Order: sequence, then C-alpha cells, then structure tokens
Amino acid sequence: MFYDTETNAHGMAHDPFKAIVAPRPIGWIGTKGRDGIRNLSPYSFFNAVGDRPKMVMFSSSGRKDSLRNVEETGVFTASFVSRTLMDRMNELSAAVAYETDEFELAGLTPAPGRIVDAPFVGEAVAALECRVTKVLTLPDMDGNDTDSHAVFGQIVGIHIADAVIRNGQFDLAVADPIMRLGYMDYAGMGPVFELKRPSQRT
Repeated sequence: MFYDTETNAHGMAHDPFKAIVAPRPIGWIGTKGRDGIRNLSPYSFFNAVGDRPKMVMFSSSGRKDSLRNVEETGVFTASFVSRTLMDRMNELSAAVAYETDEFELAGLTPAPGRIVDAPFVGEAVAALECRVTKVLTLPDMDGNDTDSHAVFGQIVGIHIADAVIRNGQFDLAVADPIMRLGYMDYAGMGPVFELKRPSQRT
C-alpha cells in the first residue's frame, strides 16, 4: 500500500506512523518552574542526538508544562524507565493541572539534580541532568510553524545505580528498559546480541 501524508488516507483504524518509527525510548522529563512547582512527564519523542558533547532531545506536541519550565529555567532531567516503573510512568501520561506535583501523584521520590536545579526520579536506575541548548518550534516544509516543539539539551551529569553496573558496563538486561511502540503498545528487552561493525571484525 501507499498513502500520502497530506490526505493521510491510509484506510486503517489508526495512523500507522508511530508504529513504523519504533521502538522509541521514553524520555521521563523532570522539570521545575520558577515558582518551585515540580513536573514529571513521559515523552515518546525522545532520543540521544550526539555524544561530543553528549546531547538528547525531546519533542512536545503542544505547549505543555515541561516546555514552559525549560523555557523559564533552561534545565531538565531525563529518567530511565524500567519495567518496574512502567505503571507509574503511564499514570503520568494523563494531563493534570500545572499545580499538581506529579512526583507526589505517582508516589515517586523527587531526587534533586547535583548540577541542575531540576528533579529526577529517585527510583530510576539511571538519570541524565541536562542544560537546554536550543528550543525549536518545528517548521513544516513550507516554513510555517507547527505545534511541535523540540528541546535540545547537553548532558552535564549522569546518575547510574550500582545495581545495574555489571562487568564495567551499564547492563541493559538488568536495567530492563520499556520502549514505546505505536498505538498503546510498549515493549521490553528481547535477547541482547552483539553485532560488530565491518571495521571491528577480525
């Protein structure tokens, strides 16, 4: 089949776009407004975008509280979502009033950043502390602004729980990440295998 995205006439019950671009890591973004109110929200448009320096991005569809806070303060955190935290992460995908402290709502520990003034999930096996380098309202191909806003951040600190460090590595099999697929579908880790690049083969 083929369909153009302007008409989006795919004929399916649900748009398959997000299912095609999958799996995606979940950015569990922690922020704090200038007024001190904490926010914690999961974003499925999230990924690493560079390692020299280390950088990540998340994209907000619409102007949400996380976006407001990073524009005010210039910092955020991203907490790792393990299977054990899946239900509490999902609970925080619901829209709530700005004044609601999502950490309290989900019964999570708001651990303070060591470098940035933003909270991360104390129960997470890993978390990134980030300083915002750019907030970009994404244009369409005609140059018009959309209602999608990408936040780029440089990682200035990384937290890792000792329990997931094995043989000198961050062990993903132990960390057990949950990833977003399309629709309401999620996935965990399958068998981990190594695939060497041609230049690394002996």
